[in-house]
Amino acid sequence: MAADPRGGQAPRTAAAERLPLEAAGTGAARPAVALRDARLDYGGRTVWSGLDLEVQPGEFVAVLGANGSGKTSLLHVLLGLTRLTSGRAEVGGEPVTRGSRRIGYIPQQRLFPPETPLRGRDLVRQGLDGHRWGPGLRPGRTRQRVDELLERVEAAHVADEPVGLLSGGEQQRLRAAQALASSPDVLLCDEPLLSLDLKHQQGISDLIAAQARRGTAVLFVTHEINPIIHHVDRVLYLANGRHSVGAPDDVLRSEVLSSLYGRPVEVVRVGGRVLVAGGEDAHHIEEGAL
Repeated sequence: MAADPRGGQAPRTAAAERLPLEAAGTGAARPAVALRDARLDYGGRTVWSGLDLEVQPGEFVAVLGANGSGKTSLLHVLLGLTRLTSGRAEVGGEPVTRGSRRIGYIPQQRLFPPETPLRGRDLVRQGLDGHRWGPGLRPGRTRQRVDELLERVEAAHVADEPVGLLSGGEQQRLRAAQALASSPDVLLCDEPLLSLDLKHQQGISDLIAAQARRGTAVLFVTHEINPIIHHVDRVLYLANGRHSVGAPDDVLRSEVLSSLYGRPVEVVRVGGRVLVAGGEDAHHIEEGAL
């Protein structure tokens, strides 16, 4: 079931108030991210097809779905790591390319080996000058910026610690700081809240939302929408090769998810939380909370 990406309610945050990118020489608004009739096949099956999605500057889009539904693959397409089977993918009005400086990326968590020869601040600094050949920014300015980022993610206390000896949550906060270092036009987040306690889940969510308010388009892959639901403008839900796009209240409904999964799925709202039951292949609802 594919829904018009511009259907449903208008974005609920300040996204609509931000100045959009403009197509060169035309003055026309252009999306930060665009997928046009996109199809991705893998291992003899269609992961998703007919995907039309435009994400505007400053918009916060949550990407939901079961394991194997193609959430991470979608981010890899935008990073230029995976090619579409058909259709087009654009960032800033241009075809996707590997290593684009327009994009910040928080990958799925993989622990660094204990012997990794990097300190916390070294990892964050890579977000500023890891792409450069030769001298980077002025040392004093670079250190100041790194220190600011470490403070923002509450990781200043591990700035000079070897990253391989840090906890999963501490490593994940450093990755968030690294991704935000260059103030990207597009921020791709792949389960960025894993290994974080509730306090730091809220802190990182607020930090990413604040970046969206500065005009960065956010695609946020997650199995648990409740920590970010108040920041989300739209949801892209992927399941069984199909998808639905729209405001959270339009997509996270029993009839919509039941249609996507091809089986009864019950969605209820309790105390501001979205709770889902049904659909055994939907990994993100095993504990009853989306």
